[in-house]
Amino acid sequence: MREFTDARTAETRDELWLLEHPPVFTQGLAGKPEHLLAPGDVPVVQTDRGGQVTYHGPGQLVAYPLLDLDRLRLGVRCLVHELEETVIGQLADYGLVGARKDGAPGVYVDGAKIASIGLKVRRGCTYHGLAFNVDLDLAPFGRINPCGYAGQAMTRLVDRLPGIGMDRVRDDFVARLCGRLGLDCRRAEADDDPHALLSGVR
Repeated sequence: MREFTDARTAETRDELWLLEHPPVFTQGLAGKPEHLLAPGDVPVVQTDRGGQVTYHGPGQLVAYPLLDLDRLRLGVRCLVHELEETVIGQLADYGLVGARKDGAPGVYVDGAKIASIGLKVRRGCTYHGLAFNVDLDLAPFGRINPCGYAGQAMTRLVDRLPGIGMDRVRDDFVARLCGRLGLDCRRAEADDDPHALLSGVR
């Protein structure tokens, strides 16, 4: 992500990287070691995004929007809002009520966090992004104070909508995010490349 961001020019198309990480704790720039309670055998990776510590693992949709904010005429707080609104709208489509919390970016269902957000802006462009809990093991969150909040309950989509699949969640997320940002979206050409390429202007 850093290499892509450093190398991009005004003509570089925006990209949205979609993936699932192997089990890992990531610590943001403001991360405090006391929020890592008992990481055990799960690796801890220092990152240059905002925020504290969170967990990533299989069954979690991770979306990295690599966007030129200047070209989109979008501020970083507005992007956070758009990411939150994307998930809130998607949950509403599934018959679920998502909400924000003041001072704690992300999306919550009945007070439990279902999506986390941590971004980095460099040269007017963003990387890192959003993690949406679809069907991952929530137990590792008990080894940390998620996003720096002791006792923060976490939830996942499959517990509220049994049978939901990652493919549907991913496709719904991409369509809704691109619609909110006013961007055209298409898959990368390479069959083994998971990225969706975004183009267009706000």
